[in-house]
Amino acid sequence: MQKTNFENLEIYQLSEKLADEIWEIVPGWNSLAQDTVGKQIIRSADSVGANIAEGSGRGSNQDYKRFLKISRGSLYKTRH
Repeated sequence: MQKTNFENLEIYQLSEKLADEIWEIVPGWNSLAQDTVGKQIIRSADSVGANIAEGSGRGSNQDYKRFLKISRGSLYKTRH
């Protein structure tokens, strides 16, 4: 099966790598950190790639651009 367009994007591949790395790091934190900021950083990192994927399936350039902006916001949130 051929990958869809978003899976071939370097930015999508990098977002998946970032999310995977965060999923590996957070379990090593103490329980308070995991339960507070850990859960939030996992959600925001996962959201980066998810929004790229969702936007690519919406069918219009306008929707795609909107989801890419949401993805960028999730990336900034993760970075914070």
